[in-house]
Amino acid sequence: METSAGHPPETPPHINSGEIFRQDNPQNDNDNSSPPQTTPEPAVSDYQPDDLPEPSEQEIPPSELPPPPTGNTPPQVKKRRRRKRFFTDMIPTSVSAAAVSGLRVLRPNPKPSTAYSYSETELATGDDLNKNQNRRRRISDLAKEVDLEALIAISVGFPVDSLTEEEIEANVVSEIGGVEQSNYIVVRNHILARWRSNVTVWLTKDHALESIRAEHKNLVHSAYTFLLQHGYINYGVAPAIKELKFKTPEGVPKGNVIVIGAGLSGLVAARQLISLGFKVVVLEGRGRPGGRVRSKKMSGGQNGVVAAADLGGSVLTGINGNPLGVLARQLGIPLHKVRDICPLYLPNGRTVNSDIDSKVEASFNKLLDRVCKLRQAMLDEVKSVDVSLGTALETFRHVYRVAEDPQEQMLLDWHLANLEYANASLMSNLSMAFWDQDDPYEMGGDHCFIPGGNERLIRALAEDIPIFYDRTVESVRYGTDGVLVYAGGQEYRGDMVLCTVPLGVLKRGNIEFVPDLPQRKKDAIERLGFGLLNKVAILFPYDFWGGEIDTFGHLNEDPNMRGEFFLFYSYSSVSGGPLLIALVAGEAAVKFEKMSPLESVGRVLEILKGIFSPKGIAVPDPLQAVCTRWGQDQFCCGSYSYVAIGASGDDYDILSESVGDRLFFAGEATNKQYPATMHGAFLSGMREAAHILRVADRKSISPAEKSNNFSQENIIVVDKFFETPDLKFGSFSVLYDPISTDLESNCLVRVALQGEKLLYLYSLIARRLVLELSKLEGDMSRIQMLTRDFGVKLVGWKNLSTAAGSLITSIESARSV
Repeated sequence: METSAGHPPETPPHINSGEIFRQDNPQNDNDNSSPPQTTPEPAVSDYQPDDLPEPSEQEIPPSELPPPPTGNTPPQVKKRRRRKRFFTDMIPTSVSAAAVSGLRVLRPNPKPSTAYSYSETELATGDDLNKNQNRRRRISDLAKEVDLEALIAISVGFPVDSLTEEEIEANVVSEIGGVEQSNYIVVRNHILARWRSNVTVWLTKDHALESIRAEHKNLVHSAYTFLLQHGYINYGVAPAIKELKFKTPEGVPKGNVIVIGAGLSGLVAARQLISLGFKVVVLEGRGRPGGRVRSKKMSGGQNGVVAAADLGGSVLTGINGNPLGVLARQLGIPLHKVRDICPLYLPNGRTVNSDIDSKVEASFNKLLDRVCKLRQAMLDEVKSVDVSLGTALETFRHVYRVAEDPQEQMLLDWHLANLEYANASLMSNLSMAFWDQDDPYEMGGDHCFIPGGNERLIRALAEDIPIFYDRTVESVRYGTDGVLVYAGGQEYRGDMVLCTVPLGVLKRGNIEFVPDLPQRKKDAIERLGFGLLNKVAILFPYDFWGGEIDTFGHLNEDPNMRGEFFLFYSYSSVSGGPLLIALVAGEAAVKFEKMSPLESVGRVLEILKGIFSPKGIAVPDPLQAVCTRWGQDQFCCGSYSYVAIGASGDDYDILSESVGDRLFFAGEATNKQYPATMHGAFLSGMREAAHILRVADRKSISPAEKSNNFSQENIIVVDKFFETPDLKFGSFSVLYDPISTDLESNCLVRVALQGEKLLYLYSLIARRLVLELSKLEGDMSRIQMLTRDFGVKLVGWKNLSTAAGSLITSIESARSV
């Protein structure tokens, strides 16, 4: 996670980061000469968790709102920057040299409209000194262009001088390493940067070929296809993009996909899958799209004051390379940079002394640095050891006698509350070893608000998508012939299913998976944390706190309640009205859900009164207030993921793994690089759409048959397996799950019934139940226990297919070894 109270990141040597994203001005997509709308460095007040859930919010009628408690120097302001790791040398000279040496890649006579507007004559070799100097100058300019495009690719998430795992799996080059790979990387970066320069139009392959040498046409095809299918180019909600994305593809559909959840990841995946030729249906338990992105219209007063409050995901954390920034540009939405001035106030309302503030901030950073050194030493010696980040920080605080003064202690607690906010959990729950494992991947650039709320993006993404609302999914059954999803009393059949529900829902076990999820995935779900952050949004008749800041903080005397309303966000500049949002993090966020909404709002007003009344500023009666209750929301059961003690970044990868090429997973908790963010959810949806396409192409999956039955070949294979069952008693034969010895793992049971002819019936039950059956005497007793006590039905082969498919696949794989 990203935290506040760090230093501004360094700019890579020889790269002017301010020029890199000059195309990213949402107000004018075609004017590349205009300055960027936001500053080049990621300098903002603090980290905003971006993928917060939709709350079970509680709105307080204006008539019941408590009045503000009764009771001039300007506050000292301090810029607060997020703590983050620095990018080192981002573009090795070998990348530029490999690309430009001999001009292997870029065509010497591109069209004047392209990014490389030099002629063949200018680059021709000759004896004339001026021509040689001209050539060297042009090559130098070309190297700068290549560096520029490489930095854009880095901001999107591509490595500097190697291929991603997805590119390797897609066979984008014939040989890993060497000249072809170097040329491919430059071509890929060029195509990506070219589309990013104008995201409102569809970039065709012919356009990409305009400035690339003809002999590299195969690389253009490879890079263009990869970027298109994986959602790096030609995505979004611009009219020209939507027209081509939703154009009915020729030929037979690639398959039917059921998407569970209409949050960011589900919507993005659905749009991409439709454009790739799949038939898609989205099942959403709520009555609206967006999931943990929730903008609520608030209003009140005689003058009809109106504002839009983001109760869930709110800030675009890092605009450089952020796909949500692309959507904003396409919609023509100007972004508001979150200003990094954040004054802090003591419990008595006085402004924190700037010298003490700076001292504690520096001490806090040193404590984190010491923890980083300690964990590195621990991991080098004993790789499996992990303790809580809170324990390590508190130990070092006592050893080095940090923040012993009461005011310093409150300041340190404020920074710790900010860290708990960034991770949606108590310090005592965070893994010291891996709590910040995503830091190296974070998006650069400013943090921004979207005026009018993030639901503007959600509404655009949900257009033209077949979404069935109020469909709470109870069960997902998957097998070799397809999937069955039960939701809202209805059955939905498909070829594949993409599950995008939050980690909190998976932890609660609200959805039944048949067969059960692999133990490896269940263990990852258990290890990863899913935390809590809550908000109080209050609409006032006017802005009494001033429009020159976007954030201010408040210190608490009780360390256990340090996260209670410790930070306020001002949305006056973007919401359309005078709106304040108070954040509740850490232990206070848990206790908050049990408090009365009136009590919560009264506490906020008391704090505001204590800050502004001594300055002669009256705090008016609020017009409307909303308190979130994310932990009580059945569709998310919390806010966003974090790395708990004993977990690691690898668990995000495990959570993203598909099961049996039928069941897929997306969402912020499946994205190791960008967890707990809106753009992380977005990118995971794109990732899984590409994954589903690869599986469909590899297996040539056709639409599921109406009966969803196993073929005769499958029956013959399974009959062969039952010739040597793992367990046999009476007429019962049992095949175990070969990849799990857990007593709850599924087994395939076959019962042989003698009549005029031999009849086989099947069932899928836990190994524990099989062992209980084996202890009984007589087949009739066993069948009675199976059906009456266990509630299991014995069915024919045709009705078993989707329930047992994955298990049979596992057995077949194990026995073929």
